[in-house]
Amino acid sequence: MLDIQRIKDNPDDVREKAALKGYIVDVNQILGFDDERRKLLKEVEELRQQRNQLAGSNKGQAPSPEQISAGKEIKEKLLNLEHQLLSIELELNELIKTVPNLPLPEVPTGKSEAENIVVKTWGEKPAFDFEPKNHWQIGEKKGWIDKERAVKVAGSRFLYIKGDLALLEFALWQYAISQLSDENVLKRIISNNNLDVPSKPFIFVLPPAVAKKSVFEATGRLNKEEQTYNIEGEDLWLNASAEHTLAPMHLNEILEDKDLPLRYVGYTTAFRREAGTYGKDMEGMLRLHQFNKLEMESFTNKESSLKEHLFLVAIQEYLMQQLGLPYQVLEKCTADIGFPNAKGVDIEVWLPGQNKYRETHTADYISDFQTLSMKTRVRKDDGSIEYAHTNDATAFSERPLIGIIENFQTKEGNVIVPEVLRPFIFNKQEI
Repeated sequence: MLDIQRIKDNPDDVREKAALKGYIVDVNQILGFDDERRKLLKEVEELRQQRNQLAGSNKGQAPSPEQISAGKEIKEKLLNLEHQLLSIELELNELIKTVPNLPLPEVPTGKSEAENIVVKTWGEKPAFDFEPKNHWQIGEKKGWIDKERAVKVAGSRFLYIKGDLALLEFALWQYAISQLSDENVLKRIISNNNLDVPSKPFIFVLPPAVAKKSVFEATGRLNKEEQTYNIEGEDLWLNASAEHTLAPMHLNEILEDKDLPLRYVGYTTAFRREAGTYGKDMEGMLRLHQFNKLEMESFTNKESSLKEHLFLVAIQEYLMQQLGLPYQVLEKCTADIGFPNAKGVDIEVWLPGQNKYRETHTADYISDFQTLSMKTRVRKDDGSIEYAHTNDATAFSERPLIGIIENFQTKEGNVIVPEVLRPFIFNKQEI
């Protein structure tokens, strides 16, 4: 949630930057409700003061009939005004929830993901002496991907992932966890990228796959991008990514500044409706209703949050480089960074079977947008309290598997296993 004071101080800026993200915000209506809220609050406080003065005027004696009558009148007025105040506050909060986080000045302006800017490429695209296949052609022939049986059981956009590919996926998770838990690895990443952040390791977490609606709203994740499933008859929504239940871990808590950053890496199965994408990426593993994901989540103070974002992107690049996968880094434009984001970066892997780059990683810089609603705060060394900042970023989803299959395919139809994954898949060099 955006701070109401920020909206009041910069109404034109809020209106214009929200529009850059594709959201039309009625700032005047928000400010009108806030004016009414402050007016009612003043009247309520005055009546409460009158009530307290009346109660203290008896000095241990029984109240007079006039005092009793005046007390009843104040009570009735107060109840009526408190009801109005609560109603106005609820409406104001709903309006503020429609305001996205504002993009940082350095975020490129754009109307769609087509205007994201490539800021870096890494690795050489593989050259084959045969026509490379796409991942689903290889996976279906090998028996690793079974769409037909999944359709019978669950419908379209679900898969059975089997055999060596399932083992390779678990090797991917174990490898990433081993790296993120190793402070020496993090020190190398920090040094190689000239970053000024602590080398504190990540804590591995298995979070819930569901959250209450109010929690999803607090994190800004019930929006047009996320397309989350609701569990019928329950106040529970399935997460569309692991960070959706990692971000609210410290709901209504005060963190100590000396303990920051708090870094977590969480694994969960995620669920996404993918509404409006039918006919697009129907084959293979690219756009499923159910997929697995390992996600990084970080809590910092405001001074270090942007540095932490750059660190998470550096980790993502390191992981892709260790797999040997060619990729490009994109600075996401205003229309593509997402509702709660102030800045966003994507990494896309080169897929020779499709002759294009496709997204594998996202890094979201969210600042204090989530923590204002979640009331996740930081106690500074001087005793002052401020809101924490959050960052989240993909460690691995299942999509790097697509990159491995397509980039490391052999003429015989096998797939070479990246060297760093071999210890986690019985030292197999090829599957």
